[in-house]
Amino acid sequence: MDLSWLSSPFALLLITLAAIGVLKIVAVVHHTYFYWKNKGVPYLPNSLSSFIMSWKFILGRISIIDHIQYTHNYFPDAKYVGIVDIMLSSGMLLRDPELIRDIMVKEFESFPDHRSFIDPSVEPLFSRNVFNLRGDRWKEMRNTLSPTFTASKMKFMFDLISECSHNFVNYLVDHPEVCHAIETKEAFRRYTTDVIATTAFGISVNSMKDRDNEFYIKGIEATKFAAGPLMMVKMMLFRACPRLAKSIGLSFFPPATTEFFKKIVEETIRTREEQGIVRPDMIHLLMQARDKEGAGVHKMTLDDIVSQAFIFFFAGFETSATLMCFAAHELAVNQDVQDRLREEIQQHLAEGNGKISYESLSKMSYMDMVISETLRKYPPMIMTDRVCVKRYELPPLRPGCKNVIVEPDDVLMVAIHSLHRDPKYFPNPDKF
Repeated sequence: MDLSWLSSPFALLLITLAAIGVLKIVAVVHHTYFYWKNKGVPYLPNSLSSFIMSWKFILGRISIIDHIQYTHNYFPDAKYVGIVDIMLSSGMLLRDPELIRDIMVKEFESFPDHRSFIDPSVEPLFSRNVFNLRGDRWKEMRNTLSPTFTASKMKFMFDLISECSHNFVNYLVDHPEVCHAIETKEAFRRYTTDVIATTAFGISVNSMKDRDNEFYIKGIEATKFAAGPLMMVKMMLFRACPRLAKSIGLSFFPPATTEFFKKIVEETIRTREEQGIVRPDMIHLLMQARDKEGAGVHKMTLDDIVSQAFIFFFAGFETSATLMCFAAHELAVNQDVQDRLREEIQQHLAEGNGKISYESLSKMSYMDMVISETLRKYPPMIMTDRVCVKRYELPPLRPGCKNVIVEPDDVLMVAIHSLHRDPKYFPNPDKF
């Protein structure tokens, strides 16, 4: 075999670049893997067993909850532990509630941002939502959206939600045959679709009656994610190589789905402007912010409005339906809880002449307890995070240890599900 080509300038250049690339990768992996060790922080994966657990998760052999629970419980006496995620990024998992409260509330100026898991160049529409924005853009958007959730605004939207509830119940009453065996997840998805469609997008939908309406179908497409190694590879490309992901046509959401939601918002805004329609929903609030003079440095655009409405759907569609499923399950297997809750509802129905008002719902203390306990046992969001923007000194992770410095761009994470199932904070955590 003729190997003389290896001595050519092109081959030498290629070999040199390949060697530099390998060395660079090794250097990055080494720095990341030993980042927390050099700071004196216990970290994972630090053994063959923990490394195997990480790969079991990547290959879809265990769930993300199992993987997070394993990590959370590995150092039970530490206030925080260092971790290395599948993207070879170093992070810190906080385990102490008091420390978590300090980071999230008292030290907010040092940890104001969430980690961006999708590059704006890949999903420009999604990157405009309030959870992805940073700095002044985040403050402006937060100030715009905050009035949506005040008591007065919620009271106005309560009537829209009540109409969806009546449609849902009336369908079940008119179709008793479906009540013998019902797929609760699908039913509650249809209900949350109707609620978000009317409160966020300003359109009326009855997904129980109109089984194949496009809004429901597109919602399923937008929130349907495949699990397993292929999804992991896709997420790694989004995070590590956004330009490559964009060049090969990868997108987090189906392009037709994002275009559908954008078209709905665009048509809704145009119709309201032409006909002078005012409706107490998120679209109206965002239109007001757009038209307000001197509202901020950044002018509100159509894409900004679409992005906020879409994240409202994305964040509420699956999570609310899942919460309702687990609540229904716990009420079914805990008859005493169901009877007491039913008694409270019947009492308020009697006081309201057969109707539940916003005020009466706000007074249902046992209802609040049932929902809160369901969220405790089955949190829809199993993890959250914060990104450090200003050098911060953490207290010792154990008595006798030194303080640990957190640098800008370090990511701090909280395993919500694991904390909620920790017997140290919730005795007998699996009991409802």
